[in-house]
This record gives sequence, structure tokens and C-alpha cells, in this order.
Amino acid sequence: MTDAIKTDVLVIGAGIAGVGVAAALADTHKVVLLEREDQPGYHSTGRSAAIFLPNYGNDVIRGLNRASAPLFEHRDINLFPAPLLTPRGSLTVADESGVADMEDFVRNHEGVVAIGLDQALDMVPILNRDYIKAACYQAGAWDIDVNALHQGWLRKAATLGVQLHTKSEVTGAERVAGQWHVRTAGRTYHARIVVNASGGWADTTASLFGAKRLGLTPMRRSIAVLPAPDGYDTRGWPLVDDVNEAWYMKPDGGRLFVSPCDETPVDPHDAFADDMVLAEGLYRYEQAVTVPVTRVEHSWAGLRTFAPDRTPVAGFDGAVDGFFWLAGQGGYGIQTSPALSALAAALIRGVAPDAIIESLLPKLSPARFG
Repeated sequence: MTDAIKTDVLVIGAGIAGVGVAAALADTHKVVLLEREDQPGYHSTGRSAAIFLPNYGNDVIRGLNRASAPLFEHRDINLFPAPLLTPRGSLTVADESGVADMEDFVRNHEGVVAIGLDQALDMVPILNRDYIKAACYQAGAWDIDVNALHQGWLRKAATLGVQLHTKSEVTGAERVAGQWHVRTAGRTYHARIVVNASGGWADTTASLFGAKRLGLTPMRRSIAVLPAPDGYDTRGWPLVDDVNEAWYMKPDGGRLFVSPCDETPVDPHDAFADDMVLAEGLYRYEQAVTVPVTRVEHSWAGLRTFAPDRTPVAGFDGAVDGFFWLAGQGGYGIQTSPALSALAAALIRGVAPDAIIESLLPKLSPARFG
């Protein structure tokens, strides 16, 4: 016989999406948070080298970025004692084949200015002048303290009475008299509303509730950690990326994170880096710099889950009562989490969301997939 726990809202997934909406809802609703792993934020959230780039993503993502900025810029110091953002800057470079793409990038993005190669090398002196033919810079780019954001919302949720149950993978669900009866290995949960914030597992979770899969695809993104080049202080360097996303490099303390910007469709799992993919990405990175890669300290991979139109899904399922989607954030999940958490909480409460994101609702709704 299993224990039964009653709640208003059951949130499945304790990454940044699930924890954010739980914290946002808990002052008006009783909330229980389920996590299939033995700790929250184990997959995408815990493996994110996040940066806040207002220009990043499509028009919907950029709108969510604008709506998220106030929380980052004017944080609640009771939840987040230290700043959530640290100035970084972003330098984008192009080889001969990417010059036209660079011109389009500068023309179509606010806050991005073309700069000369001398200025680019002043910022990052290991860049290869013979390879790089164009560069642009955006000062409006900041490192995000992902752990501080996640832990702050966890503390808020706990203070407001949210129960977090780890090692609680959902195995089945039925709708009975307007309530979900949700089963895990050791308990049954009764809730009027279920929030599907299960990241790479979101379509799998939906199937358990009788909801149609939306075509959400987990994609692997790999990172290699390199020692800083001898003789260089990398701490003030900007993030550097290729205009066509062939690679990016992000300083982190005395190390460099280098990614091949891979997006390999995979089944949801505990992701690990593919050595061949990393090697190809490091080769592209080496062409753009003058310092060879002699050692990889370690590597990891995470899952970035995209909807078919690469836009998040947030809203009630049109065919399954009491089933709310909060998934498909792709590579934008950390920087858009303040806006998406507030949006989800407003829709679940049945109130109008903030005006800045209300216009985005049709493009976020699961109904857009028919």
C-alpha cells in the first residue's frame, strides 16, 4: 500500500523551470515538486554555462529575455545575496566564409557593433589574425550564476511550504473526478493541476498523462574544459563565438570552456560528451586561435530540449484537463526562467500575465501544434 499526498499543484521536474514555477506559485497554492534524480537540477540546469544575452534567440525568446531582465538586474537580496549577473561581454568572430553572415548579424541585432581586428585582439590576444576576417562586440552580455538562481528559488519554495521529493520518477497517472492521481514507486499524489517541467523527458511524461507528444527533442551539447594558455590572464576576456556557431569559448576563472556547439538529437538520458564531436569542435577552435590545445582537463555534456519551432512551450494542454506544459526551453532556459516562471504561475492562477509577455502567449501555447 502506498502513501497518498494531496496538493493543489504537482510539478514534475526540479530543474530551473520546475523550481522557478514552484517558488512563484507557493504563496497561493500548495505545491509538491517531484524529481526523478537524487538531487534537483541534475541534468540541464546543473550543467549550464549560462550567459544572459538579450539578443539571443528568436523574437519570442528575446521578448522573454526582456521580461526576465528585471529579476536579474534588481534581484531580491533576501533570496540572492550575491549578484546573479557578472559582466562578461560577447565577441563574435568570422572567418572568410562568414563575413557576409557577420554583416547580417550586426545589422539585425541591437547593441552589436562591428569592431576592427586590432580591437578584437586587444580583448582576446590569442585570436588568429590570419584566420579571423571580421568581428563584432556586444557589451550587454553577463555570466549568470545558475546555482545561485536555482538555490534561491529552492529556498523560497521551501520557506513557503513546497515539498521536494527526489528519486520520485512518475510511473503512471489517471484523472479521477477532477483530480490527477499520479504514481511513483513509493507514493501516490493527488493534485488538481500537474506541471510538466521535465526537460528532456517532457514528451515521455506527457504520454503518461494521455497528452499528445509535441515533438520535443533533447539535443546534446558538449563542453571541454581547457587550462588557460600560459602567460595570459583570461579572467577579463569576453565570451567568444563563431558567427555560424561552429564553436564558442567562455572563460571561467583560470580555465576555458570550449564547445563545438553540437546539437545532436538523442533520447533523454544522463548525457556524456562524445569524444569525436569534441575533437572536431576543438579543431575548429584551434584554427581561430594561436595557442594549440595540448590538454583537456575534463569534459561534460548536457541536454537542451527544443520544440519543433525552437520556442518554449508554456500553457495548459488543450485536450487534457489540468495538464500544464513548461518545456522546450532549448538553450535559453536559464535566462528566460524568470519570465516563464511568472507566466506559468499567472496562467495557473487564472490571472493575466505581465503585459510585456501577454502578447507572446499564442507563440508559447501548446495549441500552436494543433
